[in-house]
Amino acid sequence: AYHAHNAGEAGPKLIAALQAGQSVALISDAGTPLVSDPGYRLVGEALDHGIRVVPIPGPSAPLAALTASGLPSDAFMFAGFLPVKTGQRLTRLEALKAVPATLIFFESPRRLAESLGAMVEALGGERKAAIGRELTKTFEEMRTGTLQALADHYAAADTPKGEIVVCVAPAEARVDEPADIDRLLLSLAAEMPASKAAAEAAKMTGGQKQALYRRLLELKDASGESGGG
Repeated sequence: AYHAHNAGEAGPKLIAALQAGQSVALISDAGTPLVSDPGYRLVGEALDHGIRVVPIPGPSAPLAALTASGLPSDAFMFAGFLPVKTGQRLTRLEALKAVPATLIFFESPRRLAESLGAMVEALGGERKAAIGRELTKTFEEMRTGTLQALADHYAAADTPKGEIVVCVAPAEARVDEPADIDRLLLSLAAEMPASKAAAEAAKMTGGQKQALYRRLLELKDASGESGGG
Protein backbone atom coordinates (compact mmCIF):
# COMPACT_ATOMS: atom_id res chain seq x y z
CA ALA A 1 0.00 0.00 0.00
CA TYR A 2 1.13 3.55 -0.74
CA HIS A 3 -0.45 6.42 1.18
CA ALA A 4 0.35 9.77 2.76
CA HIS A 5 1.69 8.19 5.96
CA ASN A 6 4.14 5.73 4.39
CA ALA A 7 5.19 7.54 1.20
CA GLY A 8 8.70 8.16 2.52
CA GLU A 9 9.25 4.45 3.10
CA ALA A 10 7.20 2.86 0.31
CA GLY A 11 8.18 5.29 -2.44
CA PRO A 12 11.90 4.36 -2.68
CA LYS A 13 11.02 0.64 -2.67
CA LEU A 14 8.63 1.09 -5.58
CA ILE A 15 11.16 3.17 -7.50
CA ALA A 16 13.77 0.46 -6.93
CA ALA A 17 11.37 -2.15 -8.26
CA LEU A 18 10.76 -0.08 -11.37
CA GLN A 19 14.48 0.43 -11.92
CA ALA A 20 14.92 -3.34 -11.65
CA GLY A 21 12.59 -3.76 -14.62
CA GLN A 22 9.38 -4.58 -12.81
CA SER A 23 6.03 -3.00 -13.65
CA VAL A 24 4.08 -1.12 -10.99
CA ALA A 25 0.39 -0.23 -11.25
CA LEU A 26 -0.85 2.66 -9.11
CA ILE A 27 -4.56 2.13 -8.45
CA SER A 28 -7.10 3.67 -6.10
CA ASP A 29 -10.18 2.34 -4.33
CA ALA A 30 -11.98 5.64 -4.94
CA GLY A 31 -11.89 6.58 -8.61
CA THR A 32 -9.02 7.90 -10.70
CA PRO A 33 -5.66 7.84 -8.84
CA LEU A 34 -4.02 11.17 -7.93
CA VAL A 35 -7.34 13.08 -7.72
CA SER A 36 -7.22 14.29 -4.11
CA ASP A 37 -4.70 11.47 -3.64
CA PRO A 38 -1.00 11.42 -2.57
CA GLY A 39 0.00 9.23 -5.50
CA TYR A 40 1.26 12.29 -7.39
CA ARG A 41 4.40 12.14 -5.24
CA LEU A 42 5.25 8.68 -6.50
CA VAL A 43 4.63 9.76 -10.09
CA GLY A 44 6.92 12.74 -9.57
CA GLU A 45 9.66 10.50 -8.16
CA ALA A 46 9.33 8.12 -11.11
CA LEU A 47 9.65 10.96 -13.60
CA ASP A 48 12.66 12.34 -11.74
CA HIS A 49 14.33 8.94 -12.22
CA GLY A 50 13.54 8.89 -15.93
CA ILE A 51 10.85 6.24 -15.57
CA ARG A 52 7.98 6.36 -18.04
CA VAL A 53 4.50 6.81 -16.54
CA VAL A 54 1.51 5.59 -18.56
CA PRO A 55 -1.93 7.00 -17.60
CA ILE A 56 -5.07 4.85 -17.77
CA PRO A 57 -8.33 6.87 -17.67
CA GLY A 58 -10.81 5.87 -15.01
CA PRO A 59 -13.93 7.08 -13.16
CA SER A 60 -13.74 10.69 -12.01
CA ALA A 61 -16.33 12.15 -9.65
CA PRO A 62 -15.31 15.79 -10.33
CA LEU A 63 -15.77 15.40 -14.08
CA ALA A 64 -18.98 13.41 -13.67
CA ALA A 65 -20.43 16.18 -11.48
CA LEU A 66 -19.28 18.91 -13.85
CA THR A 67 -20.90 17.27 -16.88
CA ALA A 68 -24.26 17.06 -15.09
CA SER A 69 -24.09 20.45 -13.34
CA GLY A 70 -25.06 22.73 -16.21
CA LEU A 71 -22.21 25.05 -15.22
CA PRO A 72 -19.46 26.32 -17.56
CA SER A 73 -17.06 23.54 -18.47
CA ASP A 74 -14.67 25.45 -20.73
CA ALA A 75 -12.57 26.28 -17.66
CA PHE A 76 -12.75 24.56 -14.29
CA MET A 77 -10.61 24.16 -11.17
CA PHE A 78 -10.61 21.17 -8.85
CA ALA A 79 -10.01 22.50 -5.33
CA GLY A 80 -10.25 19.25 -3.35
CA PHE A 81 -11.52 19.36 0.23
CA LEU A 82 -11.89 22.68 2.04
CA PRO A 83 -10.12 23.09 5.42
CA VAL A 84 -12.06 21.84 8.42
CA LYS A 85 -11.48 24.93 10.59
CA THR A 86 -13.89 27.81 9.95
CA GLY A 87 -11.30 30.57 9.60
CA GLN A 88 -9.06 28.57 7.28
CA ARG A 89 -12.07 27.55 5.20
CA LEU A 90 -13.13 31.17 4.68
CA THR A 91 -9.56 32.19 3.85
CA ARG A 92 -9.36 29.45 1.23
CA LEU A 93 -12.68 30.46 -0.31
CA GLU A 94 -11.67 34.13 -0.40
CA ALA A 95 -8.56 33.12 -2.33
CA LEU A 96 -10.76 31.32 -4.87
CA LYS A 97 -13.39 34.04 -5.13
CA ALA A 98 -12.12 35.66 -8.32
CA VAL A 99 -11.03 32.50 -10.15
CA PRO A 100 -12.60 32.75 -13.63
CA ALA A 101 -13.56 29.08 -13.74
CA THR A 102 -16.11 26.67 -12.31
CA LEU A 103 -14.89 25.52 -8.89
CA ILE A 104 -15.17 21.85 -7.94
CA PHE A 105 -14.88 20.63 -4.34
CA PHE A 106 -15.12 17.35 -2.48
CA GLU A 107 -17.01 17.56 0.81
CA SER A 108 -18.06 15.20 3.58
CA PRO A 109 -21.80 14.81 4.27
CA ARG A 110 -21.53 16.09 7.84
CA ARG A 111 -19.72 19.29 6.78
CA LEU A 112 -21.76 20.02 3.65
CA ALA A 113 -24.24 22.47 5.21
CA GLU A 114 -21.49 24.35 7.03
CA SER A 115 -19.32 24.58 3.93
CA LEU A 116 -22.21 25.82 1.80
CA GLY A 117 -22.84 28.52 4.39
CA ALA A 118 -19.20 29.54 4.17
CA MET A 119 -19.44 29.65 0.37
CA VAL A 120 -22.43 31.98 0.62
CA GLU A 121 -20.44 34.25 2.92
CA ALA A 122 -17.25 34.26 0.86
CA LEU A 123 -18.46 33.82 -2.73
CA GLY A 124 -21.96 35.28 -2.64
CA GLY A 125 -25.30 33.52 -2.36
CA GLU A 126 -26.38 34.40 -5.90
CA ARG A 127 -23.83 32.15 -7.59
CA LYS A 128 -25.21 29.09 -9.34
CA ALA A 129 -24.07 25.76 -7.96
CA ALA A 130 -24.71 22.03 -8.13
CA ILE A 131 -24.39 19.24 -5.57
CA GLY A 132 -23.66 15.73 -6.83
CA ARG A 133 -24.17 12.84 -4.42
CA GLU A 134 -23.42 9.15 -4.93
CA LEU A 135 -22.71 9.74 -8.62
CA THR A 136 -23.08 6.70 -10.91
CA LYS A 137 -24.53 4.71 -8.00
CA THR A 138 -28.04 3.51 -7.17
CA PHE A 139 -29.04 6.55 -5.13
CA GLU A 140 -27.39 9.16 -7.36
CA GLU A 141 -28.69 12.70 -6.86
CA MET A 142 -27.94 16.05 -8.54
CA ARG A 143 -29.38 19.17 -6.94
CA THR A 144 -28.91 22.57 -8.57
CA GLY A 145 -29.71 26.16 -7.64
CA THR A 146 -28.05 29.21 -6.16
CA LEU A 147 -25.57 28.76 -3.34
CA GLN A 148 -28.05 30.43 -0.99
CA ALA A 149 -30.88 28.09 -1.97
CA LEU A 150 -28.67 25.02 -1.62
CA ALA A 151 -27.29 26.23 1.72
CA ASP A 152 -30.83 26.76 3.02
CA HIS A 153 -31.90 23.31 1.83
CA TYR A 154 -29.06 21.39 3.45
CA ALA A 155 -29.22 23.47 6.64
CA ALA A 156 -32.81 22.29 7.11
CA ALA A 157 -32.42 18.74 5.78
CA ASP A 158 -31.07 15.65 7.49
CA THR A 159 -27.36 14.99 7.00
CA PRO A 160 -27.01 13.44 3.53
CA LYS A 161 -25.27 10.13 2.97
CA GLY A 162 -22.60 9.17 0.49
CA GLU A 163 -19.82 10.86 -1.43
CA ILE A 164 -20.44 14.50 -2.36
CA VAL A 165 -19.10 16.84 -5.04
CA VAL A 166 -19.87 20.57 -5.02
CA CYS A 167 -19.63 22.61 -8.24
CA VAL A 168 -19.80 26.42 -8.09
CA ALA A 169 -20.14 28.75 -11.07
CA PRO A 170 -17.29 31.19 -11.77
CA ALA A 171 -17.45 34.79 -10.66
CA GLU A 172 -19.13 37.09 -13.14
CA ALA A 173 -16.72 39.42 -14.88
CA ARG A 174 -17.21 43.00 -13.74
CA VAL A 175 -15.58 45.94 -15.47
CA ASP A 176 -15.74 49.27 -13.69
CA GLU A 177 -12.80 51.45 -14.74
CA PRO A 178 -13.50 53.72 -17.77
CA ALA A 179 -10.35 52.57 -19.57
CA ASP A 180 -11.34 48.94 -19.04
CA ILE A 181 -14.84 49.63 -20.35
CA ASP A 182 -13.39 51.28 -23.45
CA ARG A 183 -11.21 48.25 -24.11
CA LEU A 184 -14.18 45.96 -23.60
CA LEU A 185 -16.34 47.95 -26.02
CA LEU A 186 -13.69 47.96 -28.74
CA SER A 187 -13.02 44.27 -28.26
CA LEU A 188 -16.70 43.40 -28.59
CA ALA A 189 -17.17 45.77 -31.53
CA ALA A 190 -14.45 43.93 -33.42
CA GLU A 191 -16.65 40.83 -33.40
CA MET A 192 -20.21 42.20 -33.68
CA PRO A 193 -22.28 45.27 -34.64
CA ALA A 194 -22.00 48.31 -32.37
CA SER A 195 -25.52 48.00 -30.96
CA LYS A 196 -24.98 44.38 -30.01
CA ALA A 197 -21.56 45.18 -28.58
CA ALA A 198 -23.13 47.85 -26.37
CA ALA A 199 -25.82 45.42 -25.23
CA GLU A 200 -23.24 42.78 -24.32
CA ALA A 201 -21.11 45.36 -22.50
CA ALA A 202 -24.19 46.46 -20.54
CA LYS A 203 -24.75 42.89 -19.36
CA MET A 204 -21.12 42.52 -18.30
CA THR A 205 -20.71 45.88 -16.58
CA GLY A 206 -24.18 46.74 -15.36
CA GLY A 207 -24.02 49.99 -17.35
CA GLN A 208 -26.72 51.54 -19.53
CA LYS A 209 -26.84 50.26 -23.10
CA GLN A 210 -27.49 53.66 -24.70
CA ALA A 211 -24.65 55.34 -22.83
CA LEU A 212 -22.28 52.55 -23.78
CA TYR A 213 -23.44 52.73 -27.41
CA ARG A 214 -22.72 56.46 -27.52
CA ARG A 215 -19.31 55.88 -25.95
CA LEU A 216 -18.51 53.22 -28.53
CA LEU A 217 -19.40 55.60 -31.37
CA GLU A 218 -17.12 58.23 -29.81
CA LEU A 219 -14.28 55.71 -29.70
CA LYS A 220 -14.88 54.75 -33.31
CA ASP A 221 -14.91 58.42 -34.38
CA ALA A 222 -11.68 59.07 -32.49
CA SER A 223 -9.99 56.17 -34.24
CA GLY A 224 -11.26 57.19 -37.67
CA GLU A 225 -13.81 54.40 -37.93
CA SER A 226 -17.43 55.04 -38.77
CA GLY A 227 -20.73 53.24 -38.85
CA GLY A 228 -23.20 52.03 -36.29
CA GLY A 229 -25.37 48.99 -36.43
